[in-house]
Amino acid sequence: MTAAVLYELGLPQPFAASTPFRIEEIELEGPGEGEVLVEVRAAGLCHSDLSTVMGLSSRPLPAVGGHEGAGIVREVGAGVQHIRPGDHVVMTVASGCGHCPHCDEARPVLCDNVEIGRASGSLANGNRRLSAQGRPVYHYSGVSSFAQYAVTMAGSLIVIDPAVPLDVAAIFGCAVITGAGAVFNAANLRAGQNVAVIGLGGVGLNSVMAARIAGANEIIGIDLNADKFPLAMELGCTRTHQAMDAGLVEAVLDLTHGGVDAVFEVSGNAKAVLTAEAITRRGGTVICVGVGAANALYQYPHNKLVTGEKVLKGSVLGSGMPQHEIPRYIDFYRRGKMPVDRLRSTTMGFDAMNLALDRLEKGEMFRQVLLPHDV
Repeated sequence: MTAAVLYELGLPQPFAASTPFRIEEIELEGPGEGEVLVEVRAAGLCHSDLSTVMGLSSRPLPAVGGHEGAGIVREVGAGVQHIRPGDHVVMTVASGCGHCPHCDEARPVLCDNVEIGRASGSLANGNRRLSAQGRPVYHYSGVSSFAQYAVTMAGSLIVIDPAVPLDVAAIFGCAVITGAGAVFNAANLRAGQNVAVIGLGGVGLNSVMAARIAGANEIIGIDLNADKFPLAMELGCTRTHQAMDAGLVEAVLDLTHGGVDAVFEVSGNAKAVLTAEAITRRGGTVICVGVGAANALYQYPHNKLVTGEKVLKGSVLGSGMPQHEIPRYIDFYRRGKMPVDRLRSTTMGFDAMNLALDRLEKGEMFRQVLLPHDV
């Protein structure tokens, strides 16, 4: 099959010239026990993919990229009960093994075995199904959706209605559950509260849509790129501000009479975290969704955190259970309450993968979706 394989991290920009993704023919074994073979029909390009390419986090290489996708089940391994050939599925890394302590606590996004597999480039059961001319090729987050086919654990798949376009369904695997879940789960947002979202990309705009569904009063969108503001306003923002505006903090504090109840910091930028703390009211919460470099240290004013009883917390992949939440979010989409299709900036073939990284780094696109069989 054809796949986008990452061999080296930290190559120089532009990526269209340094080509971190090599488009190659590789081998894929069929599914073993508890595994499923999926014909990948669409895969979203995420900022997490860009961070890996830039060397901000390490992965075993070479690896087939991609952790967000959708496709059609073609074969199931022994012991798979709830998935059948022909099913349409969303592919997500926000799965769990079902028996580690975190899964027992209904927190599959923190699954120990999934994390071990992510770090070792294998599936959660330790198996690897990818190779090239007899040499091992590693899985990326147990999904590897930048390929025409993928073998994943059954728990990484959520069966959906075939009526949902797969190039839209793919976005639910990471962008939607991460952005919306941060609002519904990590913040437990209540109607009438005020919020801010820092970073209006694919994930941040899902936070905006979720905040509107939750009944937020003010939804303040903040980004470096003002070109994103018209869509952000259409999707739910009541105000927008440029991140480098010298009067940003004062404007938000004045508008909300002391600060917002929750800030969703999606960029992972250290300065943005400081801004998030500054615009949060006493007793409010900063939800850190974006990630920076793996070894980066962030600063915050500790005295204000203590005396103002502010909360600084992380949220990974929406802090929820994708098996329950993705169907819920798809229902929102089908009812017009969460128009996720508005975030699909463009579709592309393998030939545009490296150029797409440049577009993403420049903030020119919300979600670019690979169609692996359009070759």
